[in-house]
Amino acid sequence: MIQRPTRAEIDLAALRHNFDQVRRQVGEQRDILAVVKADAYGHGAVAVARTLEAAGAAAFAVALVEEGVELRRAGLQRPILVFGAILPGQEAPLFEFDLTPYLFDLETARRLDQAARERGRVLSVQLKIDTGMGRIGVLPQDLGTFLAELKTLGGLRLDGVMSHLALADESQSPLNAAQLQVFRNALDQVRQAGFAPRWVHLSNSAAIFSLATPECNLVRPGIVLYGGLPAAELAPRLELRPVMNLRSRIVQLKSLPAGAGVSYGHHFHTSRPSLIATVPIGYADGYNRLLSNCGEALLRGQRVRVAGRVCMDWTLFDVTEVPGVAVGDEITLLGSAPDGGSITGDEWAERIGTISYEVFCGISKRVPRVYLGS
Repeated sequence: MIQRPTRAEIDLAALRHNFDQVRRQVGEQRDILAVVKADAYGHGAVAVARTLEAAGAAAFAVALVEEGVELRRAGLQRPILVFGAILPGQEAPLFEFDLTPYLFDLETARRLDQAARERGRVLSVQLKIDTGMGRIGVLPQDLGTFLAELKTLGGLRLDGVMSHLALADESQSPLNAAQLQVFRNALDQVRQAGFAPRWVHLSNSAAIFSLATPECNLVRPGIVLYGGLPAAELAPRLELRPVMNLRSRIVQLKSLPAGAGVSYGHHFHTSRPSLIATVPIGYADGYNRLLSNCGEALLRGQRVRVAGRVCMDWTLFDVTEVPGVAVGDEITLLGSAPDGGSITGDEWAERIGTISYEVFCGISKRVPRVYLGS
Protein backbone atom coordinates (compact mmCIF):
# COMPACT_ATOMS: atom_id res chain seq x y z
CA MET A 1 0.00 0.00 0.00
CA ILE A 2 1.28 3.48 -0.86
CA GLN A 3 1.92 5.47 2.30
CA ARG A 4 0.74 9.02 2.90
CA PRO A 5 3.43 11.60 2.19
CA THR A 6 3.83 12.56 5.85
CA ARG A 7 6.80 10.67 7.28
CA ALA A 8 9.64 10.93 9.77
CA GLU A 9 12.98 10.18 8.17
CA ILE A 10 15.44 8.89 10.78
CA ASP A 11 19.02 9.66 9.80
CA LEU A 12 21.10 6.88 11.34
CA ALA A 13 24.32 8.48 10.10
CA ALA A 14 23.44 11.56 12.15
CA LEU A 15 22.75 9.29 15.13
CA ARG A 16 26.22 7.77 14.81
CA HIS A 17 27.73 11.24 14.51
CA ASN A 18 26.07 12.36 17.75
CA PHE A 19 27.16 9.15 19.50
CA ASP A 20 30.74 9.90 18.42
CA GLN A 21 30.45 13.33 20.07
CA VAL A 22 29.80 11.55 23.36
CA ARG A 23 32.60 9.05 22.79
CA ARG A 24 35.13 11.81 22.15
CA GLN A 25 34.02 13.59 25.32
CA VAL A 26 34.23 10.62 27.69
CA GLY A 27 37.14 8.77 26.07
CA GLU A 28 37.61 5.02 26.00
CA GLN A 29 37.84 4.59 29.78
CA ARG A 30 34.13 5.07 30.38
CA ASP A 31 31.36 3.06 28.79
CA ILE A 32 28.20 4.46 27.24
CA LEU A 33 24.70 3.41 28.26
CA ALA A 34 22.42 4.69 25.49
CA VAL A 35 18.99 5.80 26.68
CA VAL A 36 16.39 4.42 24.25
CA LYS A 37 13.27 4.64 26.41
CA ALA A 38 10.01 6.01 24.96
CA ASP A 39 10.76 4.27 21.65
CA ALA A 40 14.13 6.02 21.53
CA TYR A 41 12.46 9.39 22.11
CA GLY A 42 10.12 8.68 19.21
CA HIS A 43 12.85 7.66 16.76
CA GLY A 44 12.24 3.90 16.91
CA ALA A 45 13.99 1.93 19.63
CA VAL A 46 14.92 -1.18 17.66
CA ALA A 47 16.58 0.58 14.71
CA VAL A 48 18.27 3.09 17.01
CA ALA A 49 19.56 0.44 19.42
CA ARG A 50 20.89 -1.72 16.60
CA THR A 51 22.77 1.25 15.21
CA LEU A 52 24.19 2.24 18.59
CA GLU A 53 25.13 -1.34 19.45
CA ALA A 54 27.20 -1.47 16.27
CA ALA A 55 28.69 1.94 17.15
CA GLY A 56 29.89 0.67 20.52
CA ALA A 57 27.20 1.32 23.12
CA ALA A 58 27.90 -0.91 26.11
CA ALA A 59 24.31 -1.06 27.36
CA PHE A 60 20.83 0.37 26.91
CA ALA A 61 18.28 1.98 29.20
CA VAL A 62 14.51 1.70 28.86
CA ALA A 63 11.67 2.83 31.10
CA LEU A 64 9.40 -0.19 30.90
CA VAL A 65 9.80 -3.94 31.03
CA GLU A 66 7.86 -4.10 27.75
CA GLU A 67 10.44 -1.86 26.09
CA GLY A 68 13.24 -4.14 27.20
CA VAL A 69 11.40 -7.20 25.92
CA GLU A 70 10.97 -5.53 22.52
CA LEU A 71 14.73 -5.00 22.24
CA ARG A 72 15.54 -8.56 23.23
CA ARG A 73 13.04 -9.99 20.75
CA ALA A 74 14.72 -7.86 18.08
CA GLY A 75 18.04 -9.54 18.85
CA LEU A 76 19.81 -6.92 20.98
CA GLN A 77 22.45 -8.59 23.14
CA ARG A 78 23.91 -5.84 25.34
CA PRO A 79 22.76 -5.31 28.94
CA ILE A 80 19.39 -3.57 29.25
CA LEU A 81 18.60 -1.52 32.37
CA VAL A 82 14.94 -0.88 33.21
CA PHE A 83 14.56 2.61 34.69
CA GLY A 84 10.93 2.15 35.74
CA ALA A 85 9.31 0.39 38.65
CA ILE A 86 8.99 -3.40 38.49
CA LEU A 87 5.40 -4.00 39.53
CA PRO A 88 4.04 -7.21 41.04
CA GLY A 89 3.54 -9.71 38.24
CA GLN A 90 6.38 -8.29 36.10
CA GLU A 91 9.12 -10.43 37.59
CA ALA A 92 9.17 -13.26 35.02
CA PRO A 93 10.31 -11.21 31.99
CA LEU A 94 13.34 -10.00 33.91
CA PHE A 95 14.65 -13.56 33.97
CA GLU A 96 13.35 -14.68 30.58
CA PHE A 97 14.79 -11.72 28.74
CA ASP A 98 17.81 -10.93 30.95
CA LEU A 99 16.73 -7.44 32.00
CA THR A 100 18.33 -5.50 34.86
CA PRO A 101 16.04 -3.54 37.20
CA TYR A 102 17.12 -0.85 39.59
CA LEU A 103 16.13 -0.95 43.23
CA PHE A 104 14.72 1.96 45.18
CA ASP A 105 12.70 0.25 47.92
CA LEU A 106 13.02 -2.85 50.08
CA GLU A 107 9.62 -4.24 49.18
CA THR A 108 10.63 -4.61 45.53
CA ALA A 109 14.02 -5.98 46.53
CA ARG A 110 12.39 -8.70 48.65
CA ARG A 111 9.94 -9.60 45.90
CA LEU A 112 12.68 -9.88 43.26
CA ASP A 113 14.84 -11.91 45.62
CA GLN A 114 12.00 -14.37 46.15
CA ALA A 115 11.41 -14.62 42.39
CA ALA A 116 15.10 -15.32 41.82
CA ARG A 117 15.28 -17.98 44.51
CA GLU A 118 12.19 -19.72 43.15
CA ARG A 119 13.96 -20.02 39.81
CA GLY A 120 17.33 -20.97 41.23
CA ARG A 121 18.77 -17.80 39.71
CA VAL A 122 20.70 -14.72 40.78
CA LEU A 123 19.30 -11.50 39.35
CA SER A 124 21.57 -8.59 38.44
CA VAL A 125 20.24 -5.34 39.94
CA GLN A 126 21.35 -1.75 40.32
CA LEU A 127 20.76 0.63 43.19
CA LYS A 128 19.14 4.04 42.63
CA ILE A 129 20.04 6.64 45.24
CA ASP A 130 18.06 9.86 45.60
CA THR A 131 20.79 12.46 46.03
CA GLY A 132 18.49 15.46 45.66
CA MET A 133 16.19 14.90 42.68
CA GLY A 134 13.33 14.09 45.05
CA ARG A 135 11.76 11.71 42.56
CA ILE A 136 12.71 8.07 43.08
CA GLY A 137 15.51 6.30 44.88
CA VAL A 138 16.77 5.35 48.33
CA LEU A 139 17.32 8.40 50.52
CA PRO A 140 20.84 8.71 52.00
CA GLN A 141 19.52 8.47 55.56
CA ASP A 142 17.87 5.13 54.71
CA LEU A 143 20.83 3.66 52.84
CA GLY A 144 22.39 1.86 55.83
CA THR A 145 19.21 -0.05 56.60
CA PHE A 146 18.69 -0.81 52.91
CA LEU A 147 22.21 -2.19 52.42
CA ALA A 148 22.05 -4.29 55.58
CA GLU A 149 18.98 -6.12 54.31
CA LEU A 150 20.26 -6.28 50.74
CA LYS A 151 23.23 -8.32 51.98
CA THR A 152 20.81 -10.98 53.17
CA LEU A 153 19.05 -11.29 49.80
CA GLY A 154 21.08 -14.01 48.11
CA GLY A 155 18.97 -13.97 44.95
CA LEU A 156 20.20 -10.50 44.03
CA ARG A 157 23.60 -9.30 42.84
CA LEU A 158 24.33 -5.57 43.07
CA ASP A 159 26.05 -4.68 39.80
CA GLY A 160 25.55 -0.93 39.72
CA VAL A 161 25.00 2.24 41.71
CA MET A 162 23.39 5.29 40.15
CA SER A 163 21.67 8.60 40.78
CA HIS A 164 20.16 11.44 38.76
CA LEU A 165 20.95 15.15 38.69
CA ALA A 166 18.15 17.67 38.98
CA LEU A 167 19.98 20.69 37.51
CA ALA A 168 22.61 19.23 35.19
CA ASP A 169 21.49 21.68 32.48
CA GLU A 170 22.54 24.55 34.77
CA SER A 171 26.23 23.84 35.19
CA GLN A 172 26.81 26.67 37.68
CA SER A 173 24.14 25.53 40.08
CA PRO A 174 25.60 24.60 43.49
CA LEU A 175 23.13 21.72 43.64
CA ASN A 176 25.25 19.77 41.16
CA ALA A 177 28.27 19.75 43.45
CA ALA A 178 26.05 19.01 46.45
CA GLN A 179 24.43 16.03 44.72
CA LEU A 180 27.79 14.75 43.56
CA GLN A 181 29.12 14.81 47.12
CA VAL A 182 26.06 12.97 48.42
CA PHE A 183 26.58 10.40 45.69
CA ARG A 184 30.25 9.96 46.58
CA ASN A 185 29.38 9.45 50.23
CA ALA A 186 26.72 6.92 49.32
CA LEU A 187 29.11 5.08 47.02
CA ASP A 188 31.65 4.84 49.85
CA GLN A 189 28.92 3.48 52.11
CA VAL A 190 27.97 0.85 49.52
CA ARG A 191 31.56 -0.33 49.22
CA GLN A 192 32.14 -0.30 52.97
CA ALA A 193 29.10 -2.57 53.28
CA GLY A 194 30.95 -5.14 51.19
CA PHE A 195 29.47 -4.54 47.73
CA ALA A 196 31.61 -4.12 44.61
CA PRO A 197 29.36 -2.67 41.90
CA ARG A 198 30.63 -3.02 38.35
CA TRP A 199 28.89 0.13 37.12
CA VAL A 200 28.83 3.58 38.72
CA HIS A 201 26.91 6.28 36.87
CA LEU A 202 25.41 9.71 37.37
CA SER A 203 25.83 11.74 34.17
CA ASN A 204 22.99 12.38 31.76
CA SER A 205 23.51 14.26 28.47
CA ALA A 206 24.09 17.66 30.07
CA ALA A 207 26.40 16.38 32.81
CA ILE A 208 28.54 14.47 30.31
CA PHE A 209 29.67 17.79 28.86
CA SER A 210 29.66 19.96 31.97
CA LEU A 211 30.47 17.97 35.12
CA ALA A 212 33.56 15.98 36.06
CA THR A 213 32.64 12.63 37.65
CA PRO A 214 35.89 10.65 37.91
CA GLU A 215 34.30 8.07 40.21
CA CYS A 216 31.93 7.01 37.41
CA ASN A 217 32.72 4.50 34.68
CA LEU A 218 29.46 4.77 32.75
CA VAL A 219 27.54 7.69 31.23
CA ARG A 220 23.88 7.89 30.14
CA PRO A 221 23.37 10.03 27.02
CA GLY A 222 19.79 10.49 25.91
CA ILE A 223 18.65 13.68 24.17
CA VAL A 224 22.11 14.46 22.81
CA LEU A 225 22.04 11.25 20.75
CA TYR A 226 18.97 12.52 18.91
CA GLY A 227 20.37 15.96 18.15
CA GLY A 228 18.73 17.89 20.98
CA LEU A 229 20.79 20.31 23.05
CA PRO A 230 21.02 19.10 26.67
CA ALA A 231 21.67 22.69 27.78
CA ALA A 232 21.64 25.97 25.86
CA GLU A 233 25.07 26.90 27.20
CA LEU A 234 26.56 23.85 25.46
CA ALA A 235 25.57 25.00 21.96
CA PRO A 236 29.05 26.41 21.11
CA ARG A 237 30.73 23.14 22.13
CA LEU A 238 28.55 20.63 20.34
CA GLU A 239 28.09 19.92 16.65
CA LEU A 240 24.90 17.90 16.79
CA ARG A 241 22.92 16.76 13.78
CA PRO A 242 19.14 16.34 13.73
CA VAL A 243 18.27 12.65 13.58
CA MET A 244 14.54 13.06 12.93
CA ASN A 245 13.44 14.87 9.78
CA LEU A 246 9.67 15.33 9.67
CA ARG A 247 8.46 15.85 6.11
CA SER A 248 5.26 15.97 4.10
CA ARG A 249 4.04 17.29 0.73
CA ILE A 250 1.64 19.96 -0.45
CA VAL A 251 -1.66 18.45 -1.60
CA GLN A 252 -3.50 21.65 -2.54
CA LEU A 253 -2.69 25.28 -3.34
CA LYS A 254 -5.43 27.87 -2.99
CA SER A 255 -5.42 31.55 -3.98
CA LEU A 256 -7.31 33.68 -1.47
CA PRO A 257 -8.10 37.40 -1.59
CA ALA A 258 -6.96 39.88 1.01
CA GLY A 259 -9.02 39.64 4.19
CA ALA A 260 -9.92 35.96 3.83
CA GLY A 261 -10.20 33.93 7.02
CA VAL A 262 -8.21 30.70 7.25
CA SER A 263 -8.81 27.54 9.32
CA TYR A 264 -10.89 27.06 12.48
CA GLY A 265 -11.97 30.22 14.22
CA HIS A 266 -10.50 32.45 11.50
CA HIS A 267 -7.61 33.39 13.79
CA PHE A 268 -5.64 34.17 10.64
CA HIS A 269 -6.74 36.58 7.93
CA THR A 270 -4.79 37.20 4.76
CA SER A 271 -3.29 40.68 4.65
CA ARG A 272 -2.93 40.57 0.84
CA PRO A 273 -3.88 38.26 -2.01
CA SER A 274 -2.26 35.05 -0.76
CA LEU A 275 -1.35 31.55 -1.81
CA ILE A 276 -2.18 29.00 0.90
CA ALA A 277 -0.76 25.47 0.88
CA THR A 278 -2.58 22.57 2.49
CA VAL A 279 -0.31 19.89 4.01
CA PRO A 280 -1.57 16.53 5.38
CA ILE A 281 -0.14 16.74 8.88
CA GLY A 282 -1.81 17.86 12.09
CA TYR A 283 -1.85 17.55 15.82
CA ALA A 284 -2.86 13.88 15.58
CA ASP A 285 0.58 13.37 14.01
CA GLY A 286 2.30 15.37 16.72
CA TYR A 287 2.41 18.70 14.91
CA ASN A 288 1.49 20.63 18.01
CA ARG A 289 -1.60 22.84 17.95
CA LEU A 290 0.41 25.53 19.75
CA LEU A 291 2.26 26.02 16.47
CA SER A 292 -0.87 27.69 15.10
CA ASN A 293 0.10 31.00 13.43
CA CYS A 294 3.71 30.71 14.62
CA GLY A 295 5.18 27.42 13.40
CA GLU A 296 7.52 27.46 10.44
CA ALA A 297 8.56 24.95 7.80
CA LEU A 298 11.15 24.75 5.02
CA LEU A 299 9.99 24.84 1.41
CA ARG A 300 12.18 25.32 -1.68
CA GLY A 301 14.95 26.82 0.45
CA GLN A 302 12.66 29.28 2.23
CA ARG A 303 10.86 29.45 5.54
CA VAL A 304 7.09 29.54 5.43
CA ARG A 305 4.73 30.13 8.33
CA VAL A 306 1.65 28.31 9.56
CA ALA A 307 -1.52 30.16 8.58
CA GLY A 308 -4.28 29.73 11.14
CA ARG A 309 -5.08 26.91 13.51
CA VAL A 310 -3.33 23.56 13.19
CA CYS A 311 -6.07 20.96 12.61
CA MET A 312 -6.15 17.29 13.59
CA ASP A 313 -5.06 16.12 10.11
CA TRP A 314 -4.15 19.29 8.20
CA THR A 315 -1.93 22.33 8.53
CA LEU A 316 -2.02 25.37 6.25
CA PHE A 317 1.00 27.45 5.29
CA ASP A 318 1.27 30.86 3.65
CA VAL A 319 3.52 30.20 0.62
CA THR A 320 2.85 33.45 -1.24
CA GLU A 321 6.53 34.39 -1.36
CA VAL A 322 7.84 31.04 -2.65
CA PRO A 323 8.54 31.19 -6.40
CA GLY A 324 7.43 28.18 -8.42
CA VAL A 325 5.69 26.42 -5.55
CA ALA A 326 3.58 23.50 -6.77
CA VAL A 327 1.33 20.72 -5.53
CA GLY A 328 3.56 17.79 -4.60
CA ASP A 329 6.42 19.91 -3.32
CA GLU A 330 8.13 18.49 -0.25
CA ILE A 331 7.99 20.50 2.95
CA THR A 332 10.18 19.94 6.03
CA LEU A 333 8.60 20.68 9.39
CA LEU A 334 11.41 19.41 11.64
CA GLY A 335 15.04 18.63 10.96
CA SER A 336 17.22 19.40 7.95
CA ALA A 337 15.82 20.16 4.52
CA PRO A 338 17.54 18.57 1.50
CA ASP A 339 17.98 22.00 -0.11
CA GLY A 340 19.38 23.65 3.00
CA GLY A 341 18.31 25.01 6.35
CA SER A 342 17.03 23.26 9.43
CA ILE A 343 14.41 23.54 12.14
CA THR A 344 15.72 21.94 15.30
CA GLY A 345 13.70 20.31 18.02
CA ASP A 346 14.98 23.02 20.34
CA GLU A 347 13.66 25.78 18.07
CA TRP A 348 10.27 24.12 17.80
CA ALA A 349 10.19 23.59 21.57
CA GLU A 350 10.98 27.23 22.26
CA ARG A 351 8.04 28.33 20.12
CA ILE A 352 5.56 26.30 22.13
CA GLY A 353 7.14 26.58 25.57
CA THR A 354 8.40 23.03 26.08
CA ILE A 355 11.56 20.96 25.58
CA SER A 356 12.87 19.04 22.58
CA TYR A 357 12.29 15.75 24.43
CA GLU A 358 8.54 16.32 24.24
CA VAL A 359 8.74 17.40 20.60
CA PHE A 360 10.40 14.15 19.53
CA CYS A 361 8.29 11.91 21.73
CA GLY A 362 5.15 13.63 20.51
CA ILE A 363 5.47 12.56 16.86
CA SER A 364 2.75 9.96 16.80
CA LYS A 365 2.79 6.33 15.73
CA ARG A 366 0.68 7.06 12.69
CA VAL A 367 3.67 8.87 11.16
CA PRO A 368 5.77 6.15 9.52
CA ARG A 369 9.47 6.09 10.36
CA VAL A 370 11.78 5.71 7.36
CA TYR A 371 15.36 4.80 8.19
CA LEU A 372 18.23 6.23 6.18
CA GLY A 373 21.99 5.71 6.42
CA SER A 374 21.86 2.21 7.87
